[in-house]
Amino acid sequence: MRKHSKEFLDHLSPLQVLTILKEGNQRFVNNLQNDHDHLEVINQTREGQFPFAVVLSCMDSRTTVELIFDQGLGDLFRIRIAGNIVNEDILGSIEYAIKYVGSKVLLVLGHTNCGAIASAKAGVQDGYITPLLNHIKPAISRAALSYNRKIDATDAIAYANVEHSLEEILTKSAIVRSFFEEGKIALAGGVYNVENGTVDFIKSMIRTTAADLAAIH
Repeated sequence: MRKHSKEFLDHLSPLQVLTILKEGNQRFVNNLQNDHDHLEVINQTREGQFPFAVVLSCMDSRTTVELIFDQGLGDLFRIRIAGNIVNEDILGSIEYAIKYVGSKVLLVLGHTNCGAIASAKAGVQDGYITPLLNHIKPAISRAALSYNRKIDATDAIAYANVEHSLEEILTKSAIVRSFFEEGKIALAGGVYNVENGTVDFIKSMIRTTAADLAAIH
């Protein structure tokens, strides 16, 4: 079965896609990445695309999701914006990936040492940066209530911000909520560590089906 095809995507379960992402990050961390034949993928995807996951991540130059999860062209939808915040345009992009293409996992990916998080924490006000940072402010209060002193205070906000973005998506998008409740997609949150390359999967929400359980055993 050709990897970049609707048939391949249709046969993947949300649980399998989460496993693909986690195993890919392990290869990345251990410098054992697959050899991606980009020219061959260009040929395979010239008439269509079938990404198995959509990733909402920060625009930080160190968080290129294809590299972090050892994936190639055509494997992932990636939506990048400072602070991995949620707005109407981002919701529309996510809904398109899930409903009209068939992506099986929505991952919100934050990262440590995030400039947008630090700026929101410092109360920076400047041009259009100000309304963007306002999306992060709820995570500041959230982190203050559950601050784990084992991690940096700014990184604690990054963790809280991932959870806040996931909740916003589920609350605001009836399409995402419906697909999740029907077990058609999984939702996950992770934080990428810029110092060692690992992704800490802090939350995975999935409605496990009988087929998933059979695949595990």
